[in-house]
Amino acid sequence: MGWTVMLLGAYGLFGSRIAARLGREADWTLLLAGRDLAQARRRRERLAADPRCRATLDAVAVDAQTPALAELLARRRPDLVIHCAGPFQGRDYAVARQCLEAGAHYVDLADARGYVDGFAAAVDGLARERGLLAVAGASTVPGISAAVVDRYRGEFARLDGIAIGISPGNRTERGLATVAAILSYVGRALPWRRDGLPVAVRGWQRLQRQRYSAPVGVRWLAACDVPDLDLFATRYGPLQNLSFRAGLELRRLHFGLWLLSWLVRAGLVTDLAHHAARLKRMSEWFARAGSDAGAMHVELSGLGTDGHSRRRRWEIVACDGDGPEIPATAAVVIARKLARGTLAARGAHACLDLFTLDECLDSLADYAMRVRVD
Repeated sequence: MGWTVMLLGAYGLFGSRIAARLGREADWTLLLAGRDLAQARRRRERLAADPRCRATLDAVAVDAQTPALAELLARRRPDLVIHCAGPFQGRDYAVARQCLEAGAHYVDLADARGYVDGFAAAVDGLARERGLLAVAGASTVPGISAAVVDRYRGEFARLDGIAIGISPGNRTERGLATVAAILSYVGRALPWRRDGLPVAVRGWQRLQRQRYSAPVGVRWLAACDVPDLDLFATRYGPLQNLSFRAGLELRRLHFGLWLLSWLVRAGLVTDLAHHAARLKRMSEWFARAGSDAGAMHVELSGLGTDGHSRRRRWEIVACDGDGPEIPATAAVVIARKLARGTLAARGAHACLDLFTLDECLDSLADYAMRVRVD
């Protein structure tokens, strides 16, 4: 069966990886879209040179924030649009609505808490009217993180705490949109839960050391803003503790950003995201330092079904620079399930209840990943 997928931001950090994986599907057509046609064509050439590529590839130029998107959608009629062109902080839902109005399912990789929180209310009616699926947050958070919690939730009679952390390797590629997204909340108040009460913590503060399996080892983490902070409080609550942290492998970069967070907190800097391109270039001075290994963990705590205190820690370690495949996985799994007719959900949702952890790990089987459960 023919299936056409349009990838917005197809040559970016995550879009290029999604394109490579979906390009292995026979009888599919991938529309590799972005504002820069030359880059889209170069991505098409690289994918076409991969002997595993079986899809038909086409490079197209479009700025998703202009009327040209609606024109392209009407002309090419994709079955699915995957929006990888972040950051999504401060974005509206115009792109999602245009895709649905054109008859296409919609999936994005948003990790902006406000955007994901408001997504269903903004586009659910249109998605159901058209009989389509619209998904926000098809990324590591909340997509993969929720799949992990769901996998082990049954071991608990009462779930009290969820703590999540991510630390990429310094030599793993980083995208400008990801940098801008992180900088947007550095120094700003974030909603955690502690001892059963909501508490405000500041972005890139609340430092913590976390030990991961080799070769990652000990990494410093700091508070981050993700959709899970709102979604999980409702989905798995009432929780006593809920937190999310991320970190940079190089301490000079991690603690440098921590110092900048105090400037934002003191009101001396208004918005670090405006300096994303400059700060990204500065971080690249150290691009050869560190490693290409990163890790993610999800730790659950509470009362086990046996009546005793229980703790479960899930960890995935990515080597050989394969870490960005993890946030690309949710969209890949959803796309394949939609094409095969095995995903019946319709309407607009945050990325919850659409796949299992095992489906994600199966999709990652070709990459340098190791999972540990304690």
